[in-house]
Amino acid sequence: MPRTRTPRRRRMLRQFVVGTVAVLAASAGVGAQAPSAGAAPTVGISVDAGTSLGTVPSSGVGLNTGYGDDHMGTATVSSLMKAAGVRQLRYPGGSGADDYHWKTHTYGDGSGWIPANTDFDHFMATAKRVGAQPILTANYGSGTPQEAADWVKYANVDKGYGVKYWEIGNEVYGNGYYGDGKGWENDTHADKSPKEYAKNLVAYAKAMKAVDPKVKIGAVLTTPGGWPDKEKAPGDSADWNNTVLSIAGSSIDFVIVHWYPGGTTTDDLLKTPSRIAGVRSELRSLIAKYAGSRAASVEIAVTENGAVGSPAQTSQAAALFAPDTYMTWFEQGATHVDWWNLHNGTDQAPTTVNGQTDYQDGGILSAGTCVGGKCEPARDTPFPIYWGIRSLTALAKPGDTMVKASSGNASVAVHAVRNSTGGLNVMLINKSPQNAAPVSLSYAGFTPAAGAVTTVSYAQGDTALTTAKRGTAAAQTLPPYSITTLQLKAASGTAGADKPTPPTTPASTPVVSTTPAPTTPAPTPTATTSVVSASGTSSTRAQAEVGAPAGRPAASRTSGDLASTGAGNALTYSAIGGLLAMVAGGVLIYRGRRRRALHAK
Repeated sequence: MPRTRTPRRRRMLRQFVVGTVAVLAASAGVGAQAPSAGAAPTVGISVDAGTSLGTVPSSGVGLNTGYGDDHMGTATVSSLMKAAGVRQLRYPGGSGADDYHWKTHTYGDGSGWIPANTDFDHFMATAKRVGAQPILTANYGSGTPQEAADWVKYANVDKGYGVKYWEIGNEVYGNGYYGDGKGWENDTHADKSPKEYAKNLVAYAKAMKAVDPKVKIGAVLTTPGGWPDKEKAPGDSADWNNTVLSIAGSSIDFVIVHWYPGGTTTDDLLKTPSRIAGVRSELRSLIAKYAGSRAASVEIAVTENGAVGSPAQTSQAAALFAPDTYMTWFEQGATHVDWWNLHNGTDQAPTTVNGQTDYQDGGILSAGTCVGGKCEPARDTPFPIYWGIRSLTALAKPGDTMVKASSGNASVAVHAVRNSTGGLNVMLINKSPQNAAPVSLSYAGFTPAAGAVTTVSYAQGDTALTTAKRGTAAAQTLPPYSITTLQLKAASGTAGADKPTPPTTPASTPVVSTTPAPTTPAPTPTATTSVVSASGTSSTRAQAEVGAPAGRPAASRTSGDLASTGAGNALTYSAIGGLLAMVAGGVLIYRGRRRRALHAK
């Protein structure tokens, strides 16, 4: 169950992180301020359409949903998810999954209120409407291998749902074994060590695969660079990841990490995709060490990913962060990335980020909550973050080929995909909140047709994606804080370009592990009627019900093709990007504990 965090302790941790980043920035000679207004130099963009980074996964673009979200399956919400290209839905929640019993559709001792329309069968109906594959989190905290095996039988034998991916627990390492002994994750096992989790993980895998040998079982790992990565409790000879994989490495099919890189400024947040290569490299090294000949088939799944813990959670900076992060993870070989969250809610007042209201809500659609008399937009209104994710539909479809691309300046990110018709799509993300960015593009392995090109864009203040003929394949001007995707056709007689060749293994990036400042969980809302949030943690009925259902937003002038992502991001960021990893642990644990009490429906 969620614990409380005093405002004073939250401020202390925030000040610790901000102060640490300020010192690191000063030592690196890098300021945290946005660039001043004025003419910007032209940024060179190179696209190597002949070098493949792999294919776009069939169910890569995912989204978290929870058993407390009674709007999860409405026609409006299902349509919005489908239009955004969502291909995977995670259920039954975050930490709430470790206290949820699927047979009875209850959590804990069964006394808490849960919407009747969010049980497993209702969730599966939603997944079918959206066209998304489910990924389920079996209850490790208060469940048993038999309960999980019964779920597999019901889902795949009795109902024929064919659920393939199963996580064993949520953030089990947050059970209090490390740090102050309290933690945020429910775990009723007397022994909360990684050794015990690994032994039970093997038992879960054996019981579940006895019912359906085709299911894939996932192991919860700590995220390299984030607390409690590299921690050892007294008497332990190894950390969580090495212990778990040394025991269960031969019994699993994928590993699970959560990616909340945080950042004390929006500039920090937008630089964090540069750290993904290092995280991936360390995970692959661990898998190779313990999975042996099976290593290549063990997948990496990022089952929670988001901007929670950063200054921007719903506004434009978060909208830019989302597609950049999805695609960078796919470039590095992740097979699933699930954004946190569909609906989330908040107990914090709105802030202003680069002139735009940010509702400090981790969801992609408004929960309609109010704090201090200030309310979010009407329920189910898409936040800018929704449109950032939906921008991926202009870039790629499952099975398209990601190709290598690079930018001459960290202020502009680039990702490129060869599509099934022989064309090339190039996504350009201008991270400057003030300056337009002129870019010049060059191509290898592809000759674009002459003339104006079709662009699909999303800029600050927009309420839909906009399709227009603008610029050429060689030159574009990107609006400030914008996402622009060029949809290029091959020049006549050149469509049969050579098939892209696989790239070399990406170079690893150093990942620094730190111990976070002590923290306490977030404050509990003050309303009186208990309600389970989208993560399965408790919030308030009053908070959850504020806001009337909203109509669908203004129709985008783009197609609704379902998309996954993947592209090359060869950006090299400034020294502060690497130094920021030194406080990543503090940011992650601050986020990890706080958000458990904020996931309102």
